[in-house]
Amino acid sequence: MQQTTTALVREYLTDLQDRIVSTVAMVDGGTFVVDRWTKPSSEPLQGSGITQILEDGAVFERAGCGFSHVRGPRLPPSATQHRPELGGAPFEAMGVSLVFHPRNPYVPTVHMNVRMIAATPAGGEPVCWFGGGMDLTPYYGFEEDAVHFHRSAKNALDPFGVDKYPRFKTWCDEYFHLKHRGEQRGIGGVFFDDFSELGFDGSFAMTSSVGDAFLDAYLPIVDRRKSTPYGERERSFQLYRRGRYVEFNLVWDRGTHFGLQSGGRAESILLSMPPLVSWAYNRQTKKGSPEDRLYKEFLVRKDWI
Repeated sequence: MQQTTTALVREYLTDLQDRIVSTVAMVDGGTFVVDRWTKPSSEPLQGSGITQILEDGAVFERAGCGFSHVRGPRLPPSATQHRPELGGAPFEAMGVSLVFHPRNPYVPTVHMNVRMIAATPAGGEPVCWFGGGMDLTPYYGFEEDAVHFHRSAKNALDPFGVDKYPRFKTWCDEYFHLKHRGEQRGIGGVFFDDFSELGFDGSFAMTSSVGDAFLDAYLPIVDRRKSTPYGERERSFQLYRRGRYVEFNLVWDRGTHFGLQSGGRAESILLSMPPLVSWAYNRQTKKGSPEDRLYKEFLVRKDWI
């Protein structure tokens, strides 16, 4: 890639990380630890990043937001399943990824990621594509929250074609599905990958629009739910449902696989893990309960708008 292109994307991503972290720190009242890292020169994967994480906050039990910019000698398998012709090509990747695990069970967990990958096949020109999206994982469902989140995502994508939101919403529903459980991870949102159909400028602008929409999509929900009273029942269910989050990220998530397969920094890649989680054998919900309602009315694929 041309250096000016790389610098443009990097500048946007680091600014996005700073904007999100500074705003969330004000909402929580806590402080993000800033961990700047560089891969050792002895390793095949080269690059650096900035991991920022808040733990044991008033609102967020764990909130991690990481930026990384790495270069490697060959694309890992998780990045070439849709582009087999680039197998073995040297690559460059950069992105911002975040997962926020709230303390209050009535506040949903959220994930957002925006990224760019470029690869250069032998004897060919560099190929560049974008990916990203955001999705919401509630423990107790509220229709107004789901509608707001999806509408925010749609508004971010509509300027780039009215086909984008329905396409990426469907893609998100299909992607964030725990195949081994036959369950949706949450209420979805939008997800896209291997995207370059608008050219570099248009694809970058669309990806940036999704990143820029994140705070307005999520923080009003946090503000509505963060002071809701809860007890041990809600806390127990939250920790149990967090187990599904861990299962998806370790078993199915392409971003996690890409990072680990390419030799990325495990501590930063796994910032998405919640601080506390539980599993229970064959746990059942009481019919008609709020927990049962989550499964029947929210962990299903539906048109929220």
